[in-house]
Amino acid sequence: MPISVGSKAPDFTLKSKGKEGLADVKLSDNFGKKNTVLLFFPLAFTSVCTQEFCDITSGLNSYSGLNAEVIGVSVDSPFAQEAWAQKEKIAVRLVSDLNKATTKAYGVEFPGLAGIGDTSARAAFVIDKSGVVQYSEQTATPKDLPNFAKLTEVLAKLG
Repeated sequence: MPISVGSKAPDFTLKSKGKEGLADVKLSDNFGKKNTVLLFFPLAFTSVCTQEFCDITSGLNSYSGLNAEVIGVSVDSPFAQEAWAQKEKIAVRLVSDLNKATTKAYGVEFPGLAGIGDTSARAAFVIDKSGVVQYSEQTATPKDLPNFAKLTEVLAKLG
């Protein structure tokens, strides 16, 4: 069960891989500055995840216009995430939750995906500048996408 609206968002520091190498991404670095959209996804290089993140990449400016940073979270290694991002031209910042601690803290662990092991479920959270969850959704199945219209509606109200 994902953490609920009104909850304090669990902070994290996760690794991201980019051109400059491995870097720490800390959720609370956005507090007081901008809203954050956290998108948990099961695995890089899968069809639904690729569709979701290519679509988000094409609309990334609309999230910036709503004073929000989008961060994708999966249990893949930062190296696999970077290879996937380069292959698919994904511009969303991707962070690795290899030990699943953040996935568990947000209550979105998906047990035994396709018999290969536990991953993140597909889930979306909007966290305001104060670090409070303003939108929380875990999709019914990993094949379903979050309700992005509702998510952007919440962001628009936050300003």
